[in-house]
Amino acid sequence: MAQDRIASVSRKTRETEIEITINLDGSGQSEIDSGIGFFDHMLEGFARHGFFDLKAQVKGDLGVDCHHTIEDTGIVLGRAIRQALGDKRGIRRYGSCILPMDEVLVLSAVDLSGRPYLQFDPVFPVPMVGQMDTEMVREFFYALSYSAMMNLHVKMLTEGNCHHMIEAIFKAFAKALDQAVSSDPRIVDVLSTKGKI
Repeated sequence: MAQDRIASVSRKTRETEIEITINLDGSGQSEIDSGIGFFDHMLEGFARHGFFDLKAQVKGDLGVDCHHTIEDTGIVLGRAIRQALGDKRGIRRYGSCILPMDEVLVLSAVDLSGRPYLQFDPVFPVPMVGQMDTEMVREFFYALSYSAMMNLHVKMLTEGNCHHMIEAIFKAFAKALDQAVSSDPRIVDVLSTKGKI
């Protein structure tokens, strides 16, 4: 892959103002500021474990709640991933990871098919971790998967502490996405009988 796979996307609404830059071929560096400490921690883990360089400046209506901030970040990050991928020539397309974090075990599987779909089964026994509503984890990945036009499956194989569950989800997704965006010299065009993904 000769071209730089870097994209910057911004989005401004009455509820949020977001600027995100991602380098799919980075080293795991991140500069994140969403105003939600736990969410920042999750995005930093995503960047580090996926070897993506990620900058995210997010201003949202946190006086209302965290919903718009987290959902809209998913939309913009998904768009950035999709833009950085370009025509998807030479990429593996599929990626998966079963990731343990202490007592928790998570499966994440990605297909960069151009067809958006989310299958997400984790259920969180507490409503909040830090200043983040746990129900926003699914909303974030729904927004991201649909804006990136990816098929994403997330399954909680073993439950446990909610902090561990959410962190394992973000890290497993990062590892699966890293695998899916990586190149394979055997793929000379795109990995599809259609000729396009």
